[in-house]
Amino acid sequence: MSQTEAFIPYGRQNISEDDIAAVVAALRSDWLTQGPAIERFEDSLKAATGAAFAVAVCNATAALHIACLALGVGPGDRVWTSPNSFVASANCALYCGAEVDFVDIDPVTFNMSVAELTAKLERAKAQGILPKVVIPVHFAGEPCDMAAIGALAEKYGFRVIEDASHAVGGRFGNRAIGACEHSDITVFSFHPVKIVTTGEGGAALTQDAELARALARLRTHGITRDPADMTHASEGGWYYQQIALGLNYRITDIQAALGASQMARLHPFVARRHAIADRYDALLADLPLRTPVRAPGNYSGLHLYPVQLDDAGRRQAVFDGMRSAGIGVNVLYIPIHTQPYYQALGFKPGDFPVSEDYYARMLALPMFPDLTDAQQDRVVETLAGLLA
Repeated sequence: MSQTEAFIPYGRQNISEDDIAAVVAALRSDWLTQGPAIERFEDSLKAATGAAFAVAVCNATAALHIACLALGVGPGDRVWTSPNSFVASANCALYCGAEVDFVDIDPVTFNMSVAELTAKLERAKAQGILPKVVIPVHFAGEPCDMAAIGALAEKYGFRVIEDASHAVGGRFGNRAIGACEHSDITVFSFHPVKIVTTGEGGAALTQDAELARALARLRTHGITRDPADMTHASEGGWYYQQIALGLNYRITDIQAALGASQMARLHPFVARRHAIADRYDALLADLPLRTPVRAPGNYSGLHLYPVQLDDAGRRQAVFDGMRSAGIGVNVLYIPIHTQPYYQALGFKPGDFPVSEDYYARMLALPMFPDLTDAQQDRVVETLAGLLA
């Protein structure tokens, strides 16, 4: 990388003057936490998705955890998710004392395979070990086949948490991801490399009022101030009761103010990602790799632009060469079941071969709204040179 060429990250936040003003206003207000900015942020999520309820929390891992708890996940239960995800998608069930298993991915979408899920459910039914919850992951922002997964949930009696950490702003059919049309709860992430950011932050969305009440209690120590939930009459305006074992997973007004400001630009952010992906599709067409699929009828959040190299043996050299050229490619994700912690639980390489083959070939190219055509040209030209 020459001294005149700036490093290009694989993802980064876009912070506007309006965002800065929103955060400054929160800092100057009477509320730094548990104040009105949180409700404004939650309202923006509901407006964008059509969900009836949104509960903002400190990060998406926390949202996954309380989603599992709200659905009653505990010891003796089974939770299935995708091995092609960050470890949080599986860890959340372990936090509740449940067992975790995985469903291999579709080789085209990189999302949970409906065919594999169906076959695994049939085997589990015969053995009497059906899951209590299934957590499909909208990898890279591409929606899972939620209609098919929802139909399986009705048939086999499990609950569904959509891990949509990559997918705010996306749509499955004509419904926004987060509408929970085929699920009980949807989880979003607002990490800086995601589509909108609160710095660190997450949210759990639902159409179910009782689930929303449970999520809100679990976010704050299991405490309620609602007389309807108390075991006896309130003793005064100061009074609260702890009625469940909750956590301190609250988000601050500072973060929420940033999030609400960012949500005003959600749709332009995602549209710009689609323009970048369209350009990548054209520029990469003749290289020995496979570009990501965007299913007709759906609308990806396009958190990532993952390519698959034809020759997996070249991945290390290409990765190193791109990084040396100042281009922050990344590899996402190492299959969860191959992590040492999960191997100690009994999983092993070879258990989910499609996920493992995907991982061996995958390279995430820079994808963020401020990526310029000139930067994108540099990414493609460098990649083409390394693959020549």
